[in-house]
Amino acid sequence: MGTGQSRSRITEQDKAILDMKVQRDKLKQYQKRVQVVLDREDALARGLLLKGDKKRALLALRRRKYQEQMIQKTDSQLFTLQQLMETIEFSLVQKDVMFGLEQGSKVLTQLNKEMRMEDVERLAEDTAEAIAYQNEVEEALKGSMTVEDEEDVLRELEELERQEEDRLRNWPRR
Repeated sequence: MGTGQSRSRITEQDKAILDMKVQRDKLKQYQKRVQVVLDREDALARGLLLKGDKKRALLALRRRKYQEQMIQKTDSQLFTLQQLMETIEFSLVQKDVMFGLEQGSKVLTQLNKEMRMEDVERLAEDTAEAIAYQNEVEEALKGSMTVEDEEDVLRELEELERQEEDRLRNWPRR
């Protein structure tokens, strides 16, 4: 069944982003652990204060304050890490866009090589000649018709337009 080995397409950028995400997750876990300690120090300070041990309550509040500072530092690190990841991911998107633009430019250049200017000019001339011929035919047909014939043709055109409008108005309904 799969005798050929499939090559992994994990790039160095992918590894770097993964490492940053792992670091982010570790920082979040650290924050949770610090929050538990913070809550415990708060409860301890309250309990000690109720027992009248003001000195130990003050020590617990100092430890709590230290833990709060640690959470703030961790928040700052998380913010910086998140900004860096977003910048890298956006740069990778820009790189992909540039690659797409390069490919599109190459295709456009190739198509332009395939369409020679002489061919385009010849086609434009042929089209202009066909339009001129069609106009001559119309003039010739108009010239051979009487005024009444021309009026009949115009009325017939108006009737066809009315029928087409009615058909379009009633088209969704059947």
